[in-house]
Amino acid sequence: MITQTTEPVTVTDRAASRIARIMASEPPGSMLRISVEGGGCSGFQYKFDFTTTRNDDDLVIEKGGATVLVDEISLPYMAGTELDWVEDLIGSAFKLQNPNAVANCGCGTSFSI
Repeated sequence: MITQTTEPVTVTDRAASRIARIMASEPPGSMLRISVEGGGCSGFQYKFDFTTTRNDDDLVIEKGGATVLVDEISLPYMAGTELDWVEDLIGSAFKLQNPNAVANCGCGTSFSI
């Protein structure tokens, strides 16, 4: 079941800083698109893409020199989600804290609702 929330997707300062650093090596005007698609070991999986195309119905998050896009179809699955950048002893990665997910896989890239 999808949580009914009006909270948008948020991006932490750490994630925005890392995205801005990555985008500096991409073509001018590049943005990070996050979407949800079927698949993965838990039913849905996150997809990260670089794009220079912004759709009229995208949620656009601009922070710290980074632009993150979430498409209209993925947004209900991601409402209230926080995108963070985490560094620990086993590595570093983007981490999505999704209040809609009732289960996650071990690597954190797929989830079920």
